[in-house]
Amino acid sequence: MKVENEGGIYREAGAETANGSDDLKQDRRLHWWVLVLAVVTAVLLVIAGILPRIQARTALRRETAEMAVPNVAVVQAKRSAPAQEIVLPANVQAFADAPIYARTNGYLKRWYVDIGSRVKEGQLLAEIDTPEVNQQLRQARADLATAQASLNLSKITADRYEGLLKTDSVSKQESDNAAGDYAAKQAALQSSQANVKRLEELQSFQKIYAPFSGVITARNTDIGALINSGSSGGNGNELFHIAQPDKLRVYVSVPQVYSQAAKPGLSADLTLAEFPGRRFAGKLVRTANAIDPASRTLLVEIAVDNPTGQLFTGSYAEVHLKLPAPTSSLILPVNTLLFRSEGLRVATVAQGQKVELRPITLGHDFGSEVEVVDGLSGDENVIVNPPDSVVDGETVRIGQGQQGGK
Repeated sequence: MKVENEGGIYREAGAETANGSDDLKQDRRLHWWVLVLAVVTAVLLVIAGILPRIQARTALRRETAEMAVPNVAVVQAKRSAPAQEIVLPANVQAFADAPIYARTNGYLKRWYVDIGSRVKEGQLLAEIDTPEVNQQLRQARADLATAQASLNLSKITADRYEGLLKTDSVSKQESDNAAGDYAAKQAALQSSQANVKRLEELQSFQKIYAPFSGVITARNTDIGALINSGSSGGNGNELFHIAQPDKLRVYVSVPQVYSQAAKPGLSADLTLAEFPGRRFAGKLVRTANAIDPASRTLLVEIAVDNPTGQLFTGSYAEVHLKLPAPTSSLILPVNTLLFRSEGLRVATVAQGQKVELRPITLGHDFGSEVEVVDGLSGDENVIVNPPDSVVDGETVRIGQGQQGGK
């Protein structure tokens, strides 16, 4: 029994031991899963705390790299028209312009026109009172009468001596003296006639007439003013100034570089500040065919019709001269140029958004734009306002809407 009991007890003790072992295994498994769960939780917590930082750092690094790429604006060179236009300062003058002087001395008796008056050719402008010329003319006519009387007497004497010579009543010498005196009296008569004619013409200058149709632009005298002859040795006073404004002469000094293209027949437009937005058509009619050594320019004349007289003579104007060009050229804004020690450059954006510095050769300078004669084909994207630090191969980004057309 005891054995059995002991065996039973043993057997019972063994069962209790097996049950305890199973419980221990279950406890170990539970502890293991708890540990694994704790580790996983810790790892997840670590990942949840570090990953956003890594992502934020990566995003910041990427954004920094993107911001380091400069954003640039670009344009493409535009082609100029086959005929180029240059703008030059000009002086507007009347087709005919003349000062009017007196040809005789005296006092102004009266004047009939004033500034702004339109006159016709041959119209009376003023009258001059010439008492001295009148007196000289009377004296010259008296001298002419005396010379005529002397000539008549000399002719009678010469004829008489010629008849007496045939009868040997006078000597040959006396007849020759009479003939010579007659010839001298003829010359004296002709001199008196010429003097009277001169004074009559001088007296005719008492009346001053318009030499051509036009506008009186100045009146520099008044009634009673002392008039000095413009042909005398003293300084003559300009009485009137007349201009013919129906057709204008516009003189322009064309730079030497354009002199070969400035040929008669070219069209030229005239602009004035007092007529904003308006152009007056003209035509180049002649050139000086010589370069002024002082200014290195070619003087050209442009004819402009002015039938209404709205353009005033003496005005300052700008002439838009259309010169033919052999070929069209490329035009770039001046703010695309880079001045480097190795020469003039422009920064272009090539394939892959990489910068390429290209040397160029300039032609004409138009102020805000320049002509490029070598170095570009016209298809390049040229950077506007490039930084001085830009180098070959640098990565850039073309700003949206910044690309210009040709």
